Amino acid sequence: MRSFPAKLIILLACVRLLAAQTAPIEQAWTLLREGKRAEAITLLRNLVNASPKDADARLLLGSVLMEAGERDASIANLTEAVRLRPNSAEAQNALGEAYNAFNDPKSARAPFERAVKLNPAFAAARVNLGSVLIQNGDMDAAAMQLDRALALLGDKPDAADALYLRAKIFTERGEEKKAMTALLKAVELQPDFAEAWSDLGDARKKTQDDSGAVEAFQQAVKIKPDDPVAQTRLASELLSQDRAHEAVEHFEAAAKLTPMDQSVLNGLQRALRADGQTARADETKKRLLQLLHEKDLSDQNSMVAIRLNNEAAALEKAGDLGAAVAKYRSAIELDPSHNGIRVNLAVALLKNGEWKEGLAQMREALARDPNNPVLKAALDDALDQAPIEFGGKGHPHSPRPRP
Repeated sequence: MRSFPAKLIILLACVRLLAAQTAPIEQAWTLLREGKRAEAITLLRNLVNASPKDADARLLLGSVLMEAGERDASIANLTEAVRLRPNSAEAQNALGEAYNAFNDPKSARAPFERAVKLNPAFAAARVNLGSVLIQNGDMDAAAMQLDRALALLGDKPDAADALYLRAKIFTERGEEKKAMTALLKAVELQPDFAEAWSDLGDARKKTQDDSGAVEAFQQAVKIKPDDPVAQTRLASELLSQDRAHEAVEHFEAAAKLTPMDQSVLNGLQRALRADGQTARADETKKRLLQLLHEKDLSDQNSMVAIRLNNEAAALEKAGDLGAAVAKYRSAIELDPSHNGIRVNLAVALLKNGEWKEGLAQMREALARDPNNPVLKAALDDALDQAPIEFGGKGHPHSPRPRP
């Protein structure tokens, strides 16, 4: 799925607000145009604090915070803006864009649906809704929304996104020629649309247009050289056409962008070998084998960690918190990325009165999953109960539930 530019999202969220803005909002917008995002955020936060019911300020602040990656604050401000303006399609659309930007298409769907219902002619909201419907696997509903958006947009450049998404549905249904037609139109309307060029190359490859596929893949790489998918697609196509020497360059670029990608390394070693660079091919193969070995070891460690976690849970249930904590510690050492085990360790430590480490582990768990409201509530609850000397409020109450 294409990641729409953050600045475009902000424009979509805010452009309709400009007609009736107050002086501070205009000042914030000026700061944003000058690239002074931090100053704009400070100004808007002060404005929201002074005027909590200023929907325009909340909409702009929420959109800027989305660009800055501050999920909770962004969603909170946009949700409040929607509450203040429940009949605003633009506000609903902005909230949906924020959810989608933070990889939550399921939550994004309802605001987009409300935006379309409030304003059936809001083409951008229909495109956004089509996008999340594709991500949610509802291709029929997505196709309907995108077709309606295309009817509204006509041959405007903004139609390129809808055409790109529509092509994905055609491809999913095996209608490659229709996908190619949609993608050709998309790059005609937006010649710098790298993702559309890349998908066009893939469509041409599937219809046996080898030279056309390379041309499209090359265009995608030229526009967006830091896209590992575009680099890998071009490299793979060049290798399949016995152009190994050219393929090496693009496999190497993809490997720099995604050094842990086994398929890229495998393609690189094959291209090097086909190009007669045997020593480098052997070296790359060793890297690949090392990655595979590390993955196998990681998988084994994960299995043992889960077993230890289950044993610790049984000990905890039996009331042997000390032994449970030891097992949880052993489990997290084997699989530090397993946040569920980390949360279990944190809760057991807190129950055992080991506040310092327990709070540290809970904070680490939340840092690894910052968008998890249950973890945030659990940390807040733990801090409320923790003794003052550990940074808590010292308010003991009923045992905390496990997140």
